[in-house]
Amino acid sequence: MNKVYACIDGLKTTTAVIDWAAWSANHLSVPLELLHVLERDADSTAVTDFSGAIGLGAQEMLLQQLSDLDAQRGKLAQEAGRQMLASARARATALGVQQVDGRMRHGDFVDTVAELEANARLFVLGEHYQATAGSKLHLDHHLERVIRAVKRPVLVATAEQFAPPERFVLAYDGSPTALKMVETVARSPILKGLPALVAMCAADTPAAHAQLGVAKGLLEETGFAVETTLLPGNPDHTLPQLPQLQGAALLVMGAYGHSRIRHLVIGSTTTTLLRMSKVPVLVMR
Repeated sequence: MNKVYACIDGLKTTTAVIDWAAWSANHLSVPLELLHVLERDADSTAVTDFSGAIGLGAQEMLLQQLSDLDAQRGKLAQEAGRQMLASARARATALGVQQVDGRMRHGDFVDTVAELEANARLFVLGEHYQATAGSKLHLDHHLERVIRAVKRPVLVATAEQFAPPERFVLAYDGSPTALKMVETVARSPILKGLPALVAMCAADTPAAHAQLGVAKGLLEETGFAVETTLLPGNPDHTLPQLPQLQGAALLVMGAYGHSRIRHLVIGSTTTTLLRMSKVPVLVMR
């Protein structure tokens, strides 16, 4: 049975993640599973590994103290995780989700999400895990790593408060990949009933209008009320501004490609929109 997975971490967007996940589970009519992953703090490990730098007389005692401290930290993290999952479960139930479960896992967050992908309909995450080293921000970014790793849609909560969407803005470029995304949106029940604005950044030509017309037609065939807009300029600069003018809107866009070269590219449109968008983002496959 497919599920919505709400990936919660206790940071500022956690409440919004729960609310978006509950909203999504209700619209998709699938169970909701709350996921909290306990990752080992690599920075802490590096700081506390003094085994090669302390005297022989003090070494055993200090290493034991460090081990005890790590064990205590681990117990506290597990207890905090259990309490967070219990509170999240209660909140989701109050929001009308019929089937809610929770799990806590140890290990790498992205690896855990990839393991659960086969049973996932949608992943809901908070915005922007911040890497500790600026030079590693792109590669260490949990959100971007998840979107690159899985083939399921990912909904990104970009604010601390949830607001039910009143419409969605679909970023479209006329490519075959974008057309498949439109087809996926048209088939999915998650956005049913919401008016759509299909936005394309391109020169004002008959060909561009024709491409917008194809996308509009696909959505209208399945009952969506659709408007289109053709925007000048670079999508990295233009698109992030548009959804903010639409009220309570959801930005819908396609994901990265999966070639090895694409995994190394920094500064793609997907990455830019994720980092600049002030409205929630639904990344489709």
